[in-house]
Amino acid sequence: MSTQHDARPLLDPALLQETIETALQSGATFAEVFVEDKRSTSAVLDDSKIEELTSGRRRGAGIRVILGETTGFAHTADLSPEGLQTAARAAAAAAQSAGNSNKSVAFASDGSMPAPVAAVMPDQVSGSQKVALLQKADQAARGFQAAITQVSAHYADSRRRIQIANSEGLLAGDDQVRTLFAVSCVAQGDLGRQTGRQSMGHTVGFEIFDSVDVESMALQAAQRAYTKLSAVPAPSGEMPVVVGPGGGGVLFHEACGHGLEADIIAKSASVFAGRRGEMVANPMVTLVDDGTMAGEWGRYGVDDEGHLAQRNVLIENGVLTDYMWDYLRATKEGRPCSGNGRRESYQHLPMVRMTNTFLEPGPDDPAEIIASTDHGVYVAQLGGGQVNTVTGDFVFGMTEAYLIENGELTSPIRDGNLIGNGPQTLQDIDAIAGDFAMGSPGTCGKDGQGVPVGDGTPTLRVARLTVGGTAA
Repeated sequence: MSTQHDARPLLDPALLQETIETALQSGATFAEVFVEDKRSTSAVLDDSKIEELTSGRRRGAGIRVILGETTGFAHTADLSPEGLQTAARAAAAAAQSAGNSNKSVAFASDGSMPAPVAAVMPDQVSGSQKVALLQKADQAARGFQAAITQVSAHYADSRRRIQIANSEGLLAGDDQVRTLFAVSCVAQGDLGRQTGRQSMGHTVGFEIFDSVDVESMALQAAQRAYTKLSAVPAPSGEMPVVVGPGGGGVLFHEACGHGLEADIIAKSASVFAGRRGEMVANPMVTLVDDGTMAGEWGRYGVDDEGHLAQRNVLIENGVLTDYMWDYLRATKEGRPCSGNGRRESYQHLPMVRMTNTFLEPGPDDPAEIIASTDHGVYVAQLGGGQVNTVTGDFVFGMTEAYLIENGELTSPIRDGNLIGNGPQTLQDIDAIAGDFAMGSPGTCGKDGQGVPVGDGTPTLRVARLTVGGTAA
C-alpha cells in the first residue's frame, strides 16, 4: 500500500516571489519565506486501555527579513496572497528597515516537491492497525513476569511538507515522514518500583513494522524494569566507564555537540570557541553530524532554510575541524551553510541544530574492552542530563547500568549519575569498538524549540569519569 506522490509545491512560486519582493521593498538585504504543512497522528495505551487517539494539522508560513544586524520575523496561518503580504510587511517593519527598494527575485528551480522516503504512508493505514500494535506490545510486556504491574505504549507518525524560498533565488522543498513507537514498563518488587523503556523512531513510513517487532521491544522494556529490581546502589568515585553501543550517544550530543553549534560559538558560550585545528580529543575519536543518514530520526533532505542536508565531520582523529552552521552565522563568517538551520515550526526562527550526531567506530573488540576493565561501570543506556556549554561540565542519569568486576559484568546498579567534562571526556576515551549502533530517537530542546535528533556510539571506554552513586 502506498500513496501517489504529489510533486506540486505548497505555494505557487509566483506568490512566493511576490511576497519576498514585498518584504524587500523597505530596504532589507535578505528575505525568506518558510511554508509548512504538517499532519500528525498519535495513540497512547495505558493500563491496557487506549487513553488517547489524536490527529492534528499545522499549516502556515514564517517570513524572515534581515537588514544588517537586525532580523524581523512574522508568521501567519493565512496562506492567501493578502495574508502573506501582511506578514511580509510586518516582518520588514520588525527589521526596522528604512528606504525603498524594488528588487526582483528569480528562482533557480520550479519548487516541485521531492518524493517522501516512505513505502507505506502512515496516513493510509487505519487507526485500528496502529492500535493493534499498542495492544500487542501491552500483552507481551504483561506476559513477561507477574512483577510487571504497569505498561504504557505510544505510537506516533507525522508527515511534514516544507517549502523554502529566499531573495537569493533559492526555492526548495522537502517531504519528511516519521514513525515512532515506544514502550514503558514498571516492575514492582520488595525494594519498590523500577522502570524500563524501549523506543524506536525512523524517518520512514509504516513499512518500518515489517522489520521492527513491537513484542520484542515490549519484552526488552519489561526485562529492563525487572532486572533493575535486583539492582544494587551505584558506586561513587572516579573510575573507568564503558558505554555500550547506541547507549551513550546523548552524552556526545549534549556535552560536545551543542558546544560545536556556530551560534553558541558566536556568543563565546562554548568551551570549543576559537579551537579549530586544535587537538581536542584522543586521536581515535571522530565525531560526525550527518543529516543524510538513511532512515534515521534526524534525517532530512533539506534543512529549514532550504540547504541540502550534509555529513559534517566536526572532530577528525581528535582534531576539531569545523562547527555546524546556519545561514545567518555562515554568511557572517563567510562560510558555506552546513545544512544545520532548523526550526520547530513555521512559527519559529531557524537556528543552528544537530541532526544525527555520533562517534565513528574504532578498531577494538567490545568483549575485550570489558575484559580489560578490572573494575568500573558499564552503561547500557544513559538518561537525561544537564550540560554547561561554557565549561563543558555535565551530569547524566544512568537508566540501565551494571558493575564491572574483574573484567565481567555483574550486578545491575540504580540511582547513579555520570559526572564529568565534555572536552576532558573526549581526551580520556582510551578504547572504541567496531559495534556501532544508533540510540533511541530524541527531541532536542534549545531556546524553547524542539526538533527530532538521533545519536549513536559504538562500545567505548572512558578511562576516568566520576560516578555519583549512593553506595557506601
